[in-house]
Amino acid sequence: MTTPSAPSSETESTASQLAEPLSPTIKALGAVSLLTDISSEMVYPINPAFLTRALGAPAWAVGLIEGTAEMLASVLKLYSGRLSDRMGRRKPLTLVGYSLGAISKPLIGLSTVWPMMFFARALDRTGKGIRTAPRDALITENSLPSQRGRAFGLHRSLDTTGAVLGPLIGYVFLRFFPDALRQLYFLAFIPGMLSVFALWFFVRESGKDPAAKGNEKGLKSGASAPLPAFSFRSLSPEYRRYLGVVALFGLGNSSDAFLLLRAGDRGMTAANLLLLYAAFNVVEAALGYFAGGLSDRVGRRPLIATGYIIFAAVYLGFAALPSAGAVWPLFLLYGLYYTLTQGTQRAYAADLANPERRGAEIGAFHMVVGVSALPASIIAGWIYARVSPSLPFYISATTALCAAILLIVLRPRPLVNDTTT
Repeated sequence: MTTPSAPSSETESTASQLAEPLSPTIKALGAVSLLTDISSEMVYPINPAFLTRALGAPAWAVGLIEGTAEMLASVLKLYSGRLSDRMGRRKPLTLVGYSLGAISKPLIGLSTVWPMMFFARALDRTGKGIRTAPRDALITENSLPSQRGRAFGLHRSLDTTGAVLGPLIGYVFLRFFPDALRQLYFLAFIPGMLSVFALWFFVRESGKDPAAKGNEKGLKSGASAPLPAFSFRSLSPEYRRYLGVVALFGLGNSSDAFLLLRAGDRGMTAANLLLLYAAFNVVEAALGYFAGGLSDRVGRRPLIATGYIIFAAVYLGFAALPSAGAVWPLFLLYGLYYTLTQGTQRAYAADLANPERRGAEIGAFHMVVGVSALPASIIAGWIYARVSPSLPFYISATTALCAAILLIVLRPRPLVNDTTT
């Protein structure tokens, strides 16, 4: 009796792909994000304090600014992804996006009234919106499907390493110059520009998705198939179900600025907020790459659902926050939520996206995240200021638990041939 050998060969092929080293472009993109996050996170934790204390803005303005900025970013992610599909190139838009992010930092430092900071934050998020989908497509097109979780995990780990170093640099700076909040924004411009230079010199485009190369044998040299039109109806049913879960979770996922605002209301100084944010990011920096690789082996959904449940626990803790000391363990646990979800959610979106319009469909994921963030942050800001500081956190915990249950029940499955389920 003869036993078919195909499954064995397929298993060996998958194991070989898992052992394949990541491309230099993926590593370079990780370095770019590391420098960018040093720049961004050097100042992000003090944004609520700078906004409410230095510029005299009300608490609801935190929700308006952060919600609008994130929505703007995410809407642009859809169109920048689509544009990069049409251009056939990802790097130019990625370069523009990182450049806008860099120049927004000194603009915040020059702000004298909160609408000026609103403009600068919108510019920063515009940059993020322009760069994210093309950059994620670059990562996807420079990795094999069986490496994808590892590729996004490495990128997220380096990104988060920058999110550790940035607040630490800011903390040391404010320890020596406690009243120099504006100058810290100018200092943040330096690593932001270094990230632009790293992208310019070290990132290369493959121009092809490794999973799709085998489908091009029938095309003549120089010919290209028409790019399919994008609409949400064109998404697969599985992807639409996934985006529905993401949208529900997003409606309760108000800006992290409210966690920082809550900690500040419990007596944390601006310098200690930076130190807190560094400690929070240590968790993801240490475990992000491992979590990405784990999602390649056990699947994306279990990690995302577990992350949503952890999010709910953290927000319940912030709702009942008794003192500033309780913020520390809650923020460390919050880092585990980020570890399990941020890179994994993106990798799952890449799994579910149609390879022929991957830039646009990855952009659709980011758009849903951002569009949900606007009402989430505005409503949270209004409730925080007018009703109760605790109530927004109870609402967020409830929506997160509902999203976790739906993700498990709906079981959206990827269309690509990879190892995730």
